[in-house]
Amino acid sequence: MAPAAVNLDIIPTASNSKKRAYITFLAGNGDYIKGVVGLTKGLWKVNSAYPLVVVVLPDVPEEHRRILESQGCIVIEIEPVYPPESQTQFAMAYYVINYSKLRIWKFVEYGKMIYLDGDIQVFDNIDHLFDLPDGHFYAVMDCFCEKTWSHSLQYQIGYCQQSPEKVQWPADMGPKPSLFFNAGMFVFEPSITTYDDLLKTLSVTPPTPFAEQDFLNMYFKDIYKPIPLVYNLVLAMLWRHPENVDVDEVKVVHYCAAGSKPWRYTGEEENMQREDIKMFVKKWWDIYNDKSLDCNKKSILAASSNNTNNGEMVLSPALISDPKVPVCAPSAA
Repeated sequence: MAPAAVNLDIIPTASNSKKRAYITFLAGNGDYIKGVVGLTKGLWKVNSAYPLVVVVLPDVPEEHRRILESQGCIVIEIEPVYPPESQTQFAMAYYVINYSKLRIWKFVEYGKMIYLDGDIQVFDNIDHLFDLPDGHFYAVMDCFCEKTWSHSLQYQIGYCQQSPEKVQWPADMGPKPSLFFNAGMFVFEPSITTYDDLLKTLSVTPPTPFAEQDFLNMYFKDIYKPIPLVYNLVLAMLWRHPENVDVDEVKVVHYCAAGSKPWRYTGEEENMQREDIKMFVKKWWDIYNDKSLDCNKKSILAASSNNTNNGEMVLSPALISDPKVPVCAPSAA
């Protein structure tokens, strides 16, 4: 069996009372804007009480920023972060820009944040993850079975932490590798001290094939705690480890398998004609096309005039409970 994840039914809650927010990252002028729009509408649909902050690089066009603001996102521009010069071959060429995600540790006005990639959709409320105890880094364990992991020893010997009993880690290879999380979704605490140390450590750390994901795993390995895979279902789990997946319980889906991006979906790539894949793609489009989840300007005017505390937005419980009336967060762009 896979290593036990944090039991969310018995944990004490965090004491940090600062603001909370979801956060995602966007670069360039491509079609990932659709993913982020879908994500924010998904958060509206499940009645999340917290806003979505979108950090954007300077190359994100103004039109895309206006679209995000119109959907209630808080849009904040950041400067890119580049790794040390290296001949490392990244698993995907665009991974190099993902080091810019390290900037999110600067947002110390928030006591705790949940990072979500733009190719993720939230199908059930996960606000309770903000109450996880402080002092840890929470994420879902990754799977090593896809070809993108062919550079790793785990892939080469057939070992995967998702089902470690199937192929035992050879004793003559030393201790098992540290647990490795997927960095498409994680719960973290912003900190200037951590931010400064992340950039300092990056400056002396050679890049690796999975870029910032490898780096974050190295940096946070001592405080990492796994959470159940329902909080970040990497779609390859459906065919690699089906015994570990209950699709009816999944709260967060990560469309990172080749060909699975809903806004690019053709069904032509390997495994993309599976019924469970088609179901999850359809569920994404149902949310994306739901006009009732678009930002309601009348709601923002009512909320901003009646629900403020020292200039800060306070969401009305009545508005939060009604998914037909999304309340737009003020933009910090």
